[in-house]
Amino acid sequence: MVTCQDAIVFLHLCFKHAILFSNILKGSVPVTDHEKIQKDYPYLYETHLHTSEASACARSTGKEMAQACKDAGYTGIIVTNHNWHGNHCIDRSLPWEKWIREYYRAYEETRKWGEKIGLDVFFGYEAGYRGTEFLVYGITLEWLISHPEIENATIEEQYEWIHEAGGMVIHAHPFREEPYIPEIRLFPKYVDGVEGINATHSHPKSLSHNNPEYDEKAIAYAAKYHLPMTAGSDIHNTSLFGGGVAFRRKLKDIRDYCDAIRGGEDYILTNGVNWYTKEGKPLY
Repeated sequence: MVTCQDAIVFLHLCFKHAILFSNILKGSVPVTDHEKIQKDYPYLYETHLHTSEASACARSTGKEMAQACKDAGYTGIIVTNHNWHGNHCIDRSLPWEKWIREYYRAYEETRKWGEKIGLDVFFGYEAGYRGTEFLVYGITLEWLISHPEIENATIEEQYEWIHEAGGMVIHAHPFREEPYIPEIRLFPKYVDGVEGINATHSHPKSLSHNNPEYDEKAIAYAAKYHLPMTAGSDIHNTSLFGGGVAFRRKLKDIRDYCDAIRGGEDYILTNGVNWYTKEGKPLY
């Protein structure tokens, strides 16, 4: 957990980031020509996406989401529906294996449509711990079925077990403030990275969680602890924001994504309006 002294230093960093970040969102800071950026980093991936087959808060099916993302120019998407302790819509009375298979089916249906239209679709999930949420990548269906103990794991145990399986844990929107989040809890020693940019916090089309300060704090937090950053839209319907992570090359699979983020590969971030370096600095 973070100490009081850490919090004071962190708030100082937040203040330094806040002025620049707010100016970017207001359009008063020039950004690099989007066409050049997209030419240098042509492979855009949505890393935080929900579908109505598994997430109760989603309004569009996996097929609809995949088609919308393909039409918007994405190379691929990662389906990250809410898991067993989150806002899911899977029958809670099902035994573990049946529940996991039904939950995973939402991803499979999305992937099947992606194969038809030429969109890469990878599997992930959003893990919830009393309002604190994490994006988990690199875990397979077989692993989940054979590890029912993950259902009641602590945050620390989750990190340990996911790592042992070769997966990656990213703290999703760590500074979001909502009634369903009783307190902000930070675990810099138990995550591989931070979702520094969540498009719902700053995109003009966002109708919920819209507060750029959440991202300002996340970027400062990641910088303080030297944690890799990601970006995603946290999208729940086909009214896309266009957020995500863009690479110079096409990713092979979800493990390749994990390796690229953890390995310091060259990539950039976007909230669908502006572009940023992987450290969260605006591209001019």
